[in-house]
Amino acid sequence: VVGNAGFIVPDAGFLEGLREITKDNGALLVFDEVMTGFRIAYGGAQEKFGVTPDLTTLGKVIGGGLPVGAYGGRRDIMGMVAPAGPVYQAGTLSGNPLAMTAGIKTLELLQKPGTYEQLDRITKKLSEGLLKIAKEAGHAACGGQISGMFGLFFAAGPVHNYDDAKKSDLTKFGRFHRGMLEHGIYLAPSQFEAGFTSLAHTEEDVDRTLAAAREVMASI
Repeated sequence: VVGNAGFIVPDAGFLEGLREITKDNGALLVFDEVMTGFRIAYGGAQEKFGVTPDLTTLGKVIGGGLPVGAYGGRRDIMGMVAPAGPVYQAGTLSGNPLAMTAGIKTLELLQKPGTYEQLDRITKKLSEGLLKIAKEAGHAACGGQISGMFGLFFAAGPVHNYDDAKKSDLTKFGRFHRGMLEHGIYLAPSQFEAGFTSLAHTEEDVDRTLAAAREVMASI
């Protein structure tokens, strides 16, 4: 799932095709799950779409809001990392106790029953509401969500890739962002950034956001 060209879901069969091609050619398949890991499912995009990569990179959620990064993969590949293997990797903040504590607590919260259902419900209400309001105000718009990740393009769509995303009305997005900010709602400051919800967001937060969006969409 793309997050730095806006929110873009992979076409059906795309990830499966990558897995097949990499296997056929003896290449490694690496999933960047820094945004999607533990967010769109506890097992990330690979759980959501049923495709297992050889290596995975993680960040953001696993630090509970603190700086952190991690990687993992097949046993034979990870066995190449020191001290078991010749590839040395270390960093000043590796294993930072504060980040690890925050990360562990976050993962514990995500394991509670109903957590992802809650995220999906809140985010779906927000995403569908924004899209409906935009279209009712006469704007070309498209978008969607998976669990706590969502996006809205000021474009008729559909958006399958960055080239499609670049057709969005960036001027209109800028006006929308400024208008929402004046209503006390801080969204991602670029048309090409995905949005995220969290367990801290409530139905009331979504209602307030949609009410503000209705006013702003009517004025831009």
